Amino acid sequence: MRIAILLYDRFTALDAIGPYESLGHLPGWEPVFVAERPGPVANETGNLRLVAEAALEEVPDPDIVLVPGSPFCAAQQTNSKVLAWLRRADATSTWTTSVCSGSVILAAAGLLQGRRATTHWAFMEELAALGAEPVEERYVFDGKYVTSAGVSAGIDMGLALSGRIAGDEVAQVSQLLMQYDPEPPYGAGSPQTAPPEVLAKAVEVLRATL
Repeated sequence: MRIAILLYDRFTALDAIGPYESLGHLPGWEPVFVAERPGPVANETGNLRLVAEAALEEVPDPDIVLVPGSPFCAAQQTNSKVLAWLRRADATSTWTTSVCSGSVILAAAGLLQGRRATTHWAFMEELAALGAEPVEERYVFDGKYVTSAGVSAGIDMGLALSGRIAGDEVAQVSQLLMQYDPEPPYGAGSPQTAPPEVLAKAVEVLRATL
C-alpha cells in the first residue's frame, strides 16, 4: 500500500508527520514523500526540512494521497504541476486525504466539489468558495475523501483511516505505541473554547502570514 505524502515549499511539518506516524502500522504500507523535485523541502518557518524521495511524476498512482496544509497554501492553489498530479493520482487512489488547509489545495484541484470536508478554522470560507461543503468536525469522511481540521487533527484522521483500512485493533495499536492520550494544559484548542483575547491574537498572527 503506497502512501504518497506531498511536500511543497512552506508546508506545515506536523500535517505531514502526524498522519505518517498514525498510519505507520498498516500492513504492507510503503510511505513515500513526493515533491516537484526530489530533495529537501523547507517547512513554513524555513528551519526544518523533510526530504522528498521522489518527483511527482515518479509516483503517478499511489493508493493513498496525503496533502498537508500551510498558512501559505495559496501558492499551491495555482501550482499547475501540483494540481495536475493531484488529479492524476486521485483518478486511481483508494483514498485521497488532507490535513488542515491541505483540503483547500484539494478543492482547488476540483476534487472536493459538493463534498463534505473540513479544514483549519481560518480557511472555512475559502474552502466553501472552492465548491466544498465545509463541516466543523475533527475529521470528515465523504466517500474516499478524508479531510481533517488543523494540524494536530491529522493524527486523529490517520488513526480513523487506519481503522477503516485494517480494523480497529491495528489503529489502537498505533495509538498506544504513540501514547496518544492528549491532556492539553489549556482549553484554547478551538475558536469556540479559546478566550476572546487569545482568538484575537491568533487571528492577528494568521493575518501576518496570509
